[in-house]
Amino acid sequence: MNMHSVVLYGCAAAVVVPGLQLLAALAAEGGPAQVPPPVALLRAWRRPVPRVAVVLLAVMVVLGVVQTTVPGTVDALARQPHGAWWRAVTALLVQSSGWFQLLVNLAALAVVAPVAERRFGAWRTVLVLAVSGVTAQAVSMAGWSPRGGGDSVAICGLVGALAAWYAVRGSAVALRWAALAVPAAGLVLCLLANNHGVGLLVGCALGLVPAARSRRLPAAATPA
Repeated sequence: MNMHSVVLYGCAAAVVVPGLQLLAALAAEGGPAQVPPPVALLRAWRRPVPRVAVVLLAVMVVLGVVQTTVPGTVDALARQPHGAWWRAVTALLVQSSGWFQLLVNLAALAVVAPVAERRFGAWRTVLVLAVSGVTAQAVSMAGWSPRGGGDSVAICGLVGALAAWYAVRGSAVALRWAALAVPAAGLVLCLLANNHGVGLLVGCALGLVPAARSRRLPAAATPA
């Protein structure tokens, strides 16, 4: 394993470990104390069911079936060298590495999307997902990684937004500091020309907006 791979795995750990902790903390808010993280994450799917998260998962499953059963779907929608600008959007709809990428990203979306929707609301969740994902795909098309597709960069945007929000507004001081590992990992990934870093940093920037807004509101008026 070379140094580049070591740094990539280190960045992944810096995102996943504190990311899961803050996701569990946010999902457990308003529920029983001392809930195990898996149970806390399941609470994000409690009623009222986050509808945008359901739609996003359904779309991902349908498109996964389509790309598996319809030859040429990935080539038609994924990033291509010197490809049309709209591929920065459609590249989010296909998983160019096949079923493994699809299953991993589907699991990640199922964990992250409902927490983000409960924290930011439906329209802001879609905004963060779209802007961070399309920006990362556009940077990739500009030269970082001209071929491929997948929505992991958009999911990273949601993680970055939640991390930035928690770093400013979170209730656990230790976890607020740990959340800073997410933008730090995003910066390192950008230095390595990895498009996931773009998704993380764009998401962090977008997450600071609701954090700053909620800081200005009285505690009783802070949106859930």
